[in-house]
Amino acid sequence: MDILQQAKQAGVTAVLRKHNLSYSVFHRWKDKLIEKGKSDDTRASHVQVHTKMKELVEENTLLKKIIANQAMLLELKEEELRKNKV
Repeated sequence: MDILQQAKQAGVTAVLRKHNLSYSVFHRWKDKLIEKGKSDDTRASHVQVHTKMKELVEENTLLKKIIANQAMLLELKEEELRKNKV
């Protein structure tokens, strides 16, 4: 990581000479770093999706309970109206 940072600041060629590294090694390290960043982004994205999905499931459960309660109240009122008609 340090060598990659140095290369950004001082230039690739100078840093490779200083550390006696080949360009292919530097390029491989850079590619691995980019790949790791992408996988970290993907992991973070999955965590966000999982969190949002969990919130939606909880909200859905709450809404189902509300609907069930409303249906039960309507049924009780209908039953009460039937009793009052007789």
